[in-house]
Amino acid sequence: MIISNCVVNLSGDKPRVLREAFRVLKPGGRFAVSDVVVRGELPPDVRRNMELWVGCVAGALEEREYRTLLADAGFTSIDLEVTRSYGVEDAGAFLANTGLDTAALAHEIDGKVVSAFIRATKPAIEAPRLRTLATAAASCCGPDCCS
Repeated sequence: MIISNCVVNLSGDKPRVLREAFRVLKPGGRFAVSDVVVRGELPPDVRRNMELWVGCVAGALEEREYRTLLADAGFTSIDLEVTRSYGVEDAGAFLANTGLDTAALAHEIDGKVVSAFIRATKPAIEAPRLRTLATAAASCCGPDCCS
């Protein structure tokens, strides 16, 4: 199992992180992280702000993109469970001291930034491969196979 708490959003190469997570897991292994996720678009000023990168907001993946990157890496049973949605007051707090127009931007990102549990599974063995092994075993392990 791979577990993490608010780390994927800090990576500059998220597809690589998720591919590596898939690679190191054993078949049937699980990916279970808590992360900041975005629902919809964030204003470009927010995405470019280093204070907000450090604060885990600017680098957060959009929900559909997170699901797509996990699937592209090979994961199945992808689930995203929102545990907290950040409103205008929260947005105002994390925008403070960024040099951005807090009053205007807080309303633009109201409810778009969430904390979530993201879960996915590395398939145990692909079904077509199971059939191939079963077929090979049936044709090879008979009386005509090993003379």
